[in-house]
Amino acid sequence: MKRADPPSSGVLVRRIEVAEILEQLDDEQLGRADRGRLLARLAAALASGARHAGARALLTGRALADTVAELAPQVPVRDLATLREHHDGLTGEALADVLVENAARTTAGIGAAGGALAAAQLSAPPSLALAPVQVAAETVAVVLVELKLVAELHVVHGQVPPGGSAQQAAAYLHSWIGKRGLDLSGPGLGLSAVVATAARQQLRGRLVRRFGRNLSTLAPFLAGAVAGAELNRRETQSLGDALREDLRRHLPHRR
Repeated sequence: MKRADPPSSGVLVRRIEVAEILEQLDDEQLGRADRGRLLARLAAALASGARHAGARALLTGRALADTVAELAPQVPVRDLATLREHHDGLTGEALADVLVENAARTTAGIGAAGGALAAAQLSAPPSLALAPVQVAAETVAVVLVELKLVAELHVVHGQVPPGGSAQQAAAYLHSWIGKRGLDLSGPGLGLSAVVATAARQQLRGRLVRRFGRNLSTLAPFLAGAVAGAELNRRETQSLGDALREDLRRHLPHRR
C-alpha cells in the first residue's frame, strides 16, 4: 500500500495533492489550527475533483466510497521492523496498544479541527455552503487514518495479505467495513471485490453513517469541536478493539 495504481475512470480527486494533505493530517504533533487549514484544503481538493455534480457529488454514498477506494492504495503502511523502530522496540500487544491509542488521538484531533473550522464557517454565511463538503473531507481523512490502523494491526499480528498495493488496500478495506480480521486461508480479495460487488454497498453504508454522525461538528460555537473529537476517538478505539479481539481469537499467526 505504498504506491498508487493507475487512476480508474472514476477519479474524483487530485490524488497527489490529496495524498500529501492526508500525510500531514496524520502527524500526531499537528495543532488544531494547522489541521483545520489542512481540512479546508482537503475539502477544496475533493470538491474540485468531483465530476459532473461538483461539490454535491461528494455528499453521496457512492462518491464517498469511490473516493476512499481511490485513495486507499496510497495509505502508507509500515512493516514490523519500522513499527518497532518507531515505538521503542515494542512488539505484540504492547505495540498494538500504542497504535490504537495514537490513531484514536489523531482522529480526535481531526474531529476537533473540523469542529473548529465548522464554527468559523457558521459565523461567515458565504462559507456556510461549504460546511457539508468539509464534513465529507473530515470523514475521508478519518477513514484513511483508520485504514492505516487496520493495516498495521494486521502487520503486528503477522497477517499481511498477499498481492500489490491495490489488492492489499482492498483487503484492508474489507476488514474495515466488517471490523474483522482478514482470513488469509480464504480466497483472495481483489479491488473489484470492494468497489463492484455487495461489499461496495456495505462500504457506502458505513461511510454514509459515519458522514451523518460527523455532521455533529456543525454544532454552534466550539461544541462541534468537542463532539467531533469525542466521536472520532470512540469510533477509532472501537474499531481497534474489535479488530484486535478478532485477530487474537481467530487468526493463529501473530507476533
